[in-house]
Amino acid sequence: MTKRFVHLPCALAVLLACLGAGMAQAERADNAKPMHITADAMRYDDVKQTSVWTGNVIATKGTIIIRGEKVEVREDAEGYQHGTVTGSAQKRAFFRQKRDSVDEFMEGESESILYDGKKDTIQFVKSAEVRRYRGTALADNIKGALIVYENLNDRFSADGSSPVTGGGSGRVSATISPKPSALSAAKAGSTSDSGAKPESPSK
Repeated sequence: MTKRFVHLPCALAVLLACLGAGMAQAERADNAKPMHITADAMRYDDVKQTSVWTGNVIATKGTIIIRGEKVEVREDAEGYQHGTVTGSAQKRAFFRQKRDSVDEFMEGESESILYDGKKDTIQFVKSAEVRRYRGTALADNIKGALIVYENLNDRFSADGSSPVTGGGSGRVSATISPKPSALSAAKAGSTSDSGAKPESPSK
């Protein structure tokens, strides 16, 4: 099937904007960038207010990259947007974006990625993994059956079993690196200690 290049109509444009806004301190310049998508097929239903892209979907907007086998966007009766990115048997759904004003990237993978416009949350569902890079170095890594980012209060949560789909190992794993400021302070303290003169023994 021939892949089609689509300049995004409103539905996925909103999904990208919402997903981009959902990541902590996301790159602000992304909001002003054009949005593009490639896929094998696209279907839009004006009555149901749904848009569906299928087949090796790749969506980009500035530093935002979204990949999946299927992307579906729906608008509810109250006007809120809800989006679902679904992976394939070979590849999980993928989201990546640069953080604002720092050389850091946030990215996540899971079997599906759900955005709820009313609750303003992003869920990485089933075989979920969220990573933060400083430059090209991996800083933080969280794995679980379900990882949720709540944009309203800037909070992450992870569960070892998913109430959305069921299953999971029941455990969450995480590797969290110290912030650069903490590392600098630790190095400064170490240098200061090594340069200190030993006290004279008491007589």
